[in-house]
Amino acid sequence: MNRAAHADVPLDREVFMRTLVRELATSPETVVGLEEAPGYLSLVGQSVGSQINDTCPRALSVRRLTREQVADVLVDLTQRARGDFHLVSQDDERIVLGSRSCPFAEKVLGRESRCTMTSNTFGTIAAQNPGCARVELRETIARGHERCRVTAHLRPYADLDAEPSREYFGDAATTRPGPAGPGV
Repeated sequence: MNRAAHADVPLDREVFMRTLVRELATSPETVVGLEEAPGYLSLVGQSVGSQINDTCPRALSVRRLTREQVADVLVDLTQRARGDFHLVSQDDERIVLGSRSCPFAEKVLGRESRCTMTSNTFGTIAAQNPGCARVELRETIARGHERCRVTAHLRPYADLDAEPSREYFGDAATTRPGPAGPGV
């Protein structure tokens, strides 16, 4: 008898988890539609961001993360998830990250709602430390760009332009659309 354990099936823990997350992210898109799905997926990103923010300062033996540590944590968490985010630049006003690949691979194309999880995870971590953040997803693979470019502004209403954004504030990590657009 042929046994499944010996069959050449492309399924391991990582593939299973990516498929599971992809399908969980697709469900709201199917049930409530592409325009409403980001609201549901934002809760996932906020929860993940809060959990990471609860863990990292303790692991680094600090009460709150500095701006440099926030940038380091954001890059580290995406690398651990097999993303390709890297630090483009940072200063007292903003942290800019870039990525040449998405953990969702080609399944993210046309599914911008999945970027909401990234925005909310980054925004929650940034807001819990410097105190507030406004996250802009300037370029995304989901929108067909060759890369992602994410800017976390660390001051309220800093450098407003036409890019949609979402703001995050302090301990409650509440979000609201930024003045530049309806949110991401």
